[in-house]
Amino acid sequence: MNLRRFVCSILAGASALATSFAFGQPPAPAPLPPQPVVTVTASASSQLPNDRMNAFLRVEVDNPDPVAAGSEVNTRMAKALARAKAARGVESATTAYSSYQLSERNQPIRWRVSQTLALEASDFTALSALLTKIQSEDGLVLSGMAFSVSPAARRSAEDELTQQAIKAWQARAQSAAQGFGSNTWRAGYVSIQAGDYVRPVPMFRAAAAQAAAAAPVAAEGGTTDITITVSGEAILESTRSR
Repeated sequence: MNLRRFVCSILAGASALATSFAFGQPPAPAPLPPQPVVTVTASASSQLPNDRMNAFLRVEVDNPDPVAAGSEVNTRMAKALARAKAARGVESATTAYSSYQLSERNQPIRWRVSQTLALEASDFTALSALLTKIQSEDGLVLSGMAFSVSPAARRSAEDELTQQAIKAWQARAQSAAQGFGSNTWRAGYVSIQAGDYVRPVPMFRAAAAQAAAAAPVAAEGGTTDITITVSGEAILESTRSR
């Protein structure tokens, strides 16, 4: 046997051996189908009474002399602020100071200076009485009121609603899984969001209070709807045997 014939015989044997090994390997398993994902949303809500009252009073002066206008605003605001700070349980702060020139046809140039006093309290009756006194004795005008839920009450309600919303979401995910023929599921990406809606309240005779400064300010706090929404993926486990 010459060298060429010897080499060819070796190569032929190696090829046959490789072919036998290839045919002897078990076939690769078919890939599993992708797991279905269902987006599920559930929420829980609660109606809370508003326990915080915010009021805004404005002092505004027009005068040809800007210094005189500013001085009068400062005097009246200082008096009102001192009265507010003396009231127990009332938080007060000055804000929105403005000064600008007014120029109208056939009218002398004058300056308008204004400033706002912001008040907040949990005792609606006490704050209403304070507003009436500031309007009648200090010359400020009620420009707006609002009601809200305190941070502590909101936090407590949101914590409880979060647990309720999560349980509702889990029940809905289980129902969806059964509907798609799967007995088990696992949570994927899930988000939790909080929202609120303040129910509108009549303007508590604010127009009457502005028209007649001595008229008492009546206030009704109303309610706020707190809602927690849970939305996310329910990944359905495959029922195919492995």
